Amino acid sequence: MGLCLDKHKHDADDDDQHIEFAGGKVQLITTKDSWDQKLSEASRDGKIVLANFSATWCGPCRQIAPLYSELSEKYPSLLFLLVDVDELSDFSTSWEIKATPTFFFLRDGQQVDKLVGANKPELQKKITAIVDSIPPRDK
Repeated sequence: MGLCLDKHKHDADDDDQHIEFAGGKVQLITTKDSWDQKLSEASRDGKIVLANFSATWCGPCRQIAPLYSELSEKYPSLLFLLVDVDELSDFSTSWEIKATPTFFFLRDGQQVDKLVGANKPELQKKITAIVDSIPPRDK
């Protein structure tokens, strides 16, 4: 399992890397307002949110990004969000992010599960368990 513990400064071309990180149906969160809006939409639509707190300089984050994007296409009943811990550092601190990537599973804005690190099998296992917990009419 990979994770990054310390923060490095951005490269000049970091903006291009968000495209890779936020592929598929992954939605990049750039402000606290957009976070609030997406959580409201998810609650209204009965969706569970999977929030990936990540960093463009983090090797394990880059490693798991293609899988995260692929999973966003495979599980439309979940809302996949991406938060760059450097761009939204105060917001990330409020979530007590100690390492990247950190994944939060949220139902109605409340945490129901969490995964720290780029552990692909564990991420898939947790997603399957969450999706299996959704009533059949909502899937």
